[in-house]
Amino acid sequence: MRLDKLLADMQIGTRNEVKRYIRQGNVTVNGSCRVQPKQQVNPMEQEICCFGKPLTYQKYVYYMFHKPGGCVTARKDQKYKTVMDYIPKSHSGLSPVGRLDLDTEGLLLITNDGALSHNLLSPAKHVKKIYEVRIDGIVTEEDAALFAVGVEIGDSTKTKPAKLIIKKSAPVSEVEITITEGRYHQIKRMFQAVGKEVVYLKRIGMGNLKLDETLSPGAYRELTAQEVALLKEQGETYV
Repeated sequence: MRLDKLLADMQIGTRNEVKRYIRQGNVTVNGSCRVQPKQQVNPMEQEICCFGKPLTYQKYVYYMFHKPGGCVTARKDQKYKTVMDYIPKSHSGLSPVGRLDLDTEGLLLITNDGALSHNLLSPAKHVKKIYEVRIDGIVTEEDAALFAVGVEIGDSTKTKPAKLIIKKSAPVSEVEITITEGRYHQIKRMFQAVGKEVVYLKRIGMGNLKLDETLSPGAYRELTAQEVALLKEQGETYV
């Protein structure tokens, strides 16, 4: 890619600022400062330094984000803060993998790895999503049995089988549910189908990735190499 684009993508400065750094001799490629902004470089094969410090370039980056309620899963929005407003724009092409509703909290993966994103979201892969849910209403084993075979939520087909674990059955119940689809407001509609309302929804897992509970809402961190490998394995498992 162009040298000035690479530096701008890595947040060294704006495109105009990095052009100035290059012309001032503050950027070197393989030890030479005789470089141009439009020069094509390969950061995986060439040593690129800025102000004497080597730059480490990652083609793909992966962030685990603890989405808070009240922000939308989008790149831009005129009304609400978006999940991307929390993430440093260190690489171009970063996008959330899937969507969480405005009031839903929890695990959201953000990456520029389009192939992985496609695999995790593909209906053919059946990648599981795990949620903690609070319900206005007494959740019963009969509800769990219905979810296990699929319920009608107003679409052309029933939902795929879902695993419902009842942690507390009370006027306000607490459950954990695992689904393998991503239909619009799916969990809320599933509980509405059995006469109950979701009052709190938090995603705690996606595929083999679990939410790091040390992350407070609005916080993020890069995935470890092991977590990335587990996600890629998950995407390949359900072909």
